[in-house]
Amino acid sequence: MDDSLKKKLAQAQAHLEETRKAVDSARQQLDVATSVARSADRSVEVTVDAQGRLSGVKFLGDRYRTMGAAQLSASVTEAARKAQAEMAQKVLDVFQPLSEAQSPLPGIEGSGIDWDEVFGPLRDAVERGTAARPTASENLRDEITEDDEKEKSTR
Repeated sequence: MDDSLKKKLAQAQAHLEETRKAVDSARQQLDVATSVARSADRSVEVTVDAQGRLSGVKFLGDRYRTMGAAQLSASVTEAARKAQAEMAQKVLDVFQPLSEAQSPLPGIEGSGIDWDEVFGPLRDAVERGTAARPTASENLRDEITEDDEKEKSTR
């Protein structure tokens, strides 16, 4: 093996070890990460883990007792989406330094990582979660309107 090939192999091995350590560090940070969000009407608080899975739901105060099923469901869904979007942003923030530090090795084809492909779904989740959403009461009004329209059409 000539010296230039040995040098490239050593660089690749060092690069791989740096990447492994950075990924392990990011994984440790995210193993304990959670995100908590409240619905706009402040009736529900939702907690998600680093994978965006629902890990807790709290009904705040007594307001939920007087809410209809559709309104309560909309509040839970809204809070869950917010929490998932916040967690997706946390994951992006944790991996940002890694994605900036890891560049393709010169002369070694395929040694780079397409971070847009890796994190594209997370970016989409952030955008969906931060987009303007109808409030729980607006969703309820939609449900009531639809019910009224169905009743009129069945008469």
